[in-house]
Amino acid sequence: MADELSRLKPVPGSQTARTRIGRGQGSGLGKTAGKGTKGQQARAGKGKRFGFEGGQMPLQRRLPKVGFRNINATDFEVVNVGKLNGLAAGTVVSGESLKAAGVISRVGRDGVKLLGNGEVTVKLTVKLEKVSAGARAKIEAAGGAVEGGE
Repeated sequence: MADELSRLKPVPGSQTARTRIGRGQGSGLGKTAGKGTKGQQARAGKGKRFGFEGGQMPLQRRLPKVGFRNINATDFEVVNVGKLNGLAAGTVVSGESLKAAGVISRVGRDGVKLLGNGEVTVKLTVKLEKVSAGARAKIEAAGGAVEGGE
């Protein structure tokens, strides 16, 4: 088998020589070297940059600038103490327990913040990332406790 492989040759006509452009009239691609006559495509370094529209104002520059994304923004889901009255007494309030109870639809990237709007009558233990001073006072007045939070 090694003898046969050593005698392999490409099929006649399957390999053609590279066309040498711009090498005289006799080559078939002399003078303008296949670029036609004049115009942008015929010039040296003819490549156009991405988004170039032939001198027309490009779409990227015609459209208005939109928006700004603050990379330092905080994302807290906000809930007021008035919403906690539906919970059972002695409940440990956390982001997951509030979501499970249906009080909030999601837990923010930075957690949940408790604000002091409304009244709370149930004794609760609050373990949230942020608790306002007003909310803390109302929960402690109802006999509850706040662990953590600022």
